[in-house]
Amino acid sequence: MSTSWEPLPSIYRSKQEFLASLPPWRRLLQKLNWRPTVDLKVQRYAIEQEIKHLEIENARLAASNARLERFEREHLSGSIPHPSTGDSWSS
Repeated sequence: MSTSWEPLPSIYRSKQEFLASLPPWRRLLQKLNWRPTVDLKVQRYAIEQEIKHLEIENARLAASNARLERFEREHLSGSIPHPSTGDSWSS
């Protein structure tokens, strides 16, 4: 497994000293060549997918609200109802 190291601070004389200064869990992750940016990319992708889902749901709810408003105008206003166009469910 290849590892790429950023330049070490001058207080560290070797890679081993640098690793020894890390907490045990971080040393393990470093051995596995783990990078936090991978997790950030996964989280960003999940958030983008959730936003897309919410936009679709928002559009669906807006269409439902429009149908409900039209129904209320036609049936609950107390006036003579307008003839139905037959497309009340196709939006």
